[in-house]
Amino acid sequence: MNPQNSPFWSLPTDRVLQETHSTIAGLSGQDAKQRLSEYGANSLKQKRKSSALMLLLNQFKSPIILILIFAAVLSIFLKDAADAIIILTIVLISGLLGFWQERGASNAVDKLLALVQVKATVLRDGQSQEIPNESVVPGDIVVLCAGKNIPGDCLVLESQDLSVDEAALTGETYPVDKISGVLPAETELGKRTNYLYMGTNVISGTAKAVVVHTGKKTEFGKVSERLKLRPPETEFEHGLSKFGYFLMEVTLILVVLIFVANVFLHRPVLESFMFSLALAVGLTPQLLPAIVSVNLARGAKKMAKKGAIVKHLPAIENFGSMNVFCTDKTGTLTEGEVKIHSAVDVDGKESVSDGVDSTQANRVLLYAYLNAASESGYVNPIDKAIREYKTFDISAYQKLDEVPYDFNRKRLSILFKKESTHLIVTKGALKNILDVCSKVETPDGKTIDIVDEREKLYQEAEELGSKGFRVLGVAARDFNRDSFSKDDETNMTFMGYLALFDPPKAGIAETLKELELMGVTPKMITGDSKAVAISIIQQVGLPEPKILTGSELDKLSDEALIHRVQHTNVFAEVEPNQKERIIIALKKAGNVVGYLGDGINDASALHAADVGISVESAVDVAKEAADIVLMEKDLNVLLAGIKEGRITFANTLKYVFMATSANFGNMFSMAGISLFIPFLPLLPSQILLTNLFTDFPELTIATDRVDREQINQPHRWNMGFIRNFMLVFGLLSSVFDYLTFGALLLVLHADPAQFRTGWFMESVISASIIVLSIRTHQSILHSKPSRALFSTTIAIAGIALFLPYTPLASLLGFQALPIEFLLLLAAIVGLYILCAENVKRVFYSRVKF
Repeated sequence: MNPQNSPFWSLPTDRVLQETHSTIAGLSGQDAKQRLSEYGANSLKQKRKSSALMLLLNQFKSPIILILIFAAVLSIFLKDAADAIIILTIVLISGLLGFWQERGASNAVDKLLALVQVKATVLRDGQSQEIPNESVVPGDIVVLCAGKNIPGDCLVLESQDLSVDEAALTGETYPVDKISGVLPAETELGKRTNYLYMGTNVISGTAKAVVVHTGKKTEFGKVSERLKLRPPETEFEHGLSKFGYFLMEVTLILVVLIFVANVFLHRPVLESFMFSLALAVGLTPQLLPAIVSVNLARGAKKMAKKGAIVKHLPAIENFGSMNVFCTDKTGTLTEGEVKIHSAVDVDGKESVSDGVDSTQANRVLLYAYLNAASESGYVNPIDKAIREYKTFDISAYQKLDEVPYDFNRKRLSILFKKESTHLIVTKGALKNILDVCSKVETPDGKTIDIVDEREKLYQEAEELGSKGFRVLGVAARDFNRDSFSKDDETNMTFMGYLALFDPPKAGIAETLKELELMGVTPKMITGDSKAVAISIIQQVGLPEPKILTGSELDKLSDEALIHRVQHTNVFAEVEPNQKERIIIALKKAGNVVGYLGDGINDASALHAADVGISVESAVDVAKEAADIVLMEKDLNVLLAGIKEGRITFANTLKYVFMATSANFGNMFSMAGISLFIPFLPLLPSQILLTNLFTDFPELTIATDRVDREQINQPHRWNMGFIRNFMLVFGLLSSVFDYLTFGALLLVLHADPAQFRTGWFMESVISASIIVLSIRTHQSILHSKPSRALFSTTIAIAGIALFLPYTPLASLLGFQALPIEFLLLLAAIVGLYILCAENVKRVFYSRVKF
């Protein structure tokens, strides 16, 4: 929808409603359904309809596979149609296997993501409704409040102290105030004060706005289309990329050398080319994307059963690699049920409980109740606690106006009228309250200048904080108008304090100890005072709290902070914009960092962390920014998620170890022997068949058990370790390959068909069974594989053993072998497993992952 001549921000609201064919009461359900069909889902992602086809085509996008397909088609036209068809069939089966696995994983993840959809509040059929952001259409009237994501580009119809964070789009650091109105058509994007953008979020205030653009038609959508934005690589994805480049180098060197050598030995060029390409396919772990997807999807489903929904699959691996976990205290270390301990006057006297509005402390409680019971902006547990602690009859007070809480002012102010008097009541963070006060009311009702009392007031708050209480301030002032703004929060009179407490969770000390035993260092980041932070840390049992306050942090350079964060476990009195700086410093210090946040001011820290973690009850902006959403704010759920992440990571690495060592060994052996015998050791189709067979057991790795020592500590990609593993176990495999070659050529005097058959059987059987050894650091007798992995391994070994005795043998170029060779084969495979077990023990004792 577009206005005919002028942009929306330059039109009156009634004209915009006319252009969007909407009304102030919103759309009808039927109209919205038709528009969703017309305009499509409100999303910047590709439509799901084409994903199945694209997923299938992606299985064949490897340059090596494409060249192999081309060469096979070419050979059909030249001479060897049967062999080429076999090659194409094997490549197709391999691709379909990958597609089937990834498709199933994708469908499972889609179902899980539906559990944590971010929703928008819209007016439909005249009623307020919660709908997924993807279902918002042009013409919808959205109702906004603090913490809400803006679901599309919108024009403000009405607002109350609306403040929006547009940093994601404009780069503007500070929130922007938004009001309804008409602006010149040429107004720049960052100065359109009546216009809201998709991808931004509400910091404070309330509003109603009409959606004018959705999806890729929005300003954010246009930017993402131009730049093709993608999220930064996770720690796991970065390691996967490095592994891919490493394999590419090894493969290219080996393929070029073998092709040149075979041509030099006057072998047919096309046959040599096909052989070299088949070797490349054999060396490449083709099913790695499918194995990774299946492992991640299985991990996501298991985590969902334990109360953790994964939004970004690679974050599972980061979850397992995480060695630093940062969190606020509320709801994580504590019960999350904020309670009022007392209202305290400026002399430190607490309120009485007889309900009589006679003492100064009771007036503090009355004013706090007035403020909490009348607010209409950011919903928070403190106001709820005040309302539940003690009720007052406030029918005599008429609310006239409100300046909602925001994270810059850290205050909430409401204007009341009682009979002929007007009164502004303000509560909030103590420092921010005292900053706008010029007077103090004493217990006898007198007011005195605050200048001489300020130090005493802070001392009283410090004393309350040392007892573990969070302290808020309450202030008031007489007023003479029916409306006000934040500029009127001046010359106020300080009334007293509210002391709040949030008891530590039962069993949290044991949970934190278990986290540390698993190699994860917990760190608390809180806006509360240093005294409150120390009290909580002592109660939950964290050892020797080393504290850095927000004011101290500001004085540190980035380099100094990188060093300091390593030795700090409590960050207190932290401003919202400092959280991201702490997370970035921890990452630069070499850590994999998780951050748990659920508030408006946590979004940037969640984005910066390796693993952004939120909760289902969090505000939209936090839930949207998170990689993982916990269905309940419980560190035990987090512990279960970390274990699943490590299981997933361990099983992914098992495939890497198996594929690289076995494939490298087999291909190295085949490449070497091809230079010394007058025929190819395996035909290209036989190489691909070997590779396909050895892939089958590895498809079940996601179901495998993981040894306890692989769960107890975080692990990260280590290319040096993978390279050493590949060389040691690959060369060990080659030793027994060459032993097989010697037996075939020198003992059995095999012809080419017998040689290829024997080598195929030994290669598949040994590569399949060695999986059972390589999968664990322990002895093969002590660490049991999953039933699926064991069954598939034995089945593939059996098929490879009996295939040469079936009618398919002649088609594939195989030949039945005498019994003496089968006995010799059994001896070679048995000796190989025995040696692998001993080499494994020595390898892991000397090389640490």
